[in-house]
Amino acid sequence: QVQLEESGGGLVEPGGSMRLSCAASGRSIFSFLTMAWFRQPPGQERRLVAVLFSNGTTKYADFAKGRFIIGRDNADNALYLQMNTLNPEDTALYVCNMGNLLGKGTLVTVSS
Repeated sequence: QVQLEESGGGLVEPGGSMRLSCAASGRSIFSFLTMAWFRQPPGQERRLVAVLFSNGTTKYADFAKGRFIIGRDNADNALYLQMNTLNPEDTALYVCNMGNLLGKGTLVTVSS
């Protein structure tokens, strides 16, 4: 059974950086046509953060452009999200998606 497990969340100060990882077990990440990160702030709906297509093309939400980078970690068979210049509005549960699979999420809190 294929499973996704996110890691890397936690507390970070405004202006800081954080790298999230989503490890896939039971299947190579190269077998997925699309991989993505979503986020759900407290009390709000889930929103797309970034998408990585199998051909290497990426797409970002406006709030992520210039600050976030989505990519593959080939060695760990994982998808990552590098987040820079974080602000309190980035506080959310970050959820990994590969194909039709969703992880349980990792919580990111941006606060001083």
